[in-house]
Amino acid sequence: MTDFGDQAELKDNVFRYSDVLIDHIRHPRNMDDVPVHNGFAINDGYCGDTMFMWVNVENGFVTAAAFQTDGCGPSIACGSVITEMAKDKTIDEIRDITPDCIKTALGGLPDDHEHCASLAAGTLQLALEDYLQSS
Repeated sequence: MTDFGDQAELKDNVFRYSDVLIDHIRHPRNMDDVPVHNGFAINDGYCGDTMFMWVNVENGFVTAAAFQTDGCGPSIACGSVITEMAKDKTIDEIRDITPDCIKTALGGLPDDHEHCASLAAGTLQLALEDYLQSS
């Protein structure tokens, strides 16, 4: 079992992190690349974290989405949950995924980590734009 996230960070934030957020930190989904993809983005957050995101779009639907980040636990969780949210969605539905959608899906984020949701949402939008420009 892969265990991502700094254990000390989790312990220090146990009262600020929801169970869903902790689960996505410890067991991130889609933290890989998508070998067959037609959209890709690299995005740097103002905190210094970098997120990479791959999407594969077929017939107007995202069939695969994945990410990597060098960021903190909440960045990992935001990348994880947004890739799950994006799958099987149309391009228009993906445009509606906001940082607030990510925060809600994770059961909230501490104020000092809300920027992680913006990083993930922005990276997904950039990957979608890459797809649209190349199609």
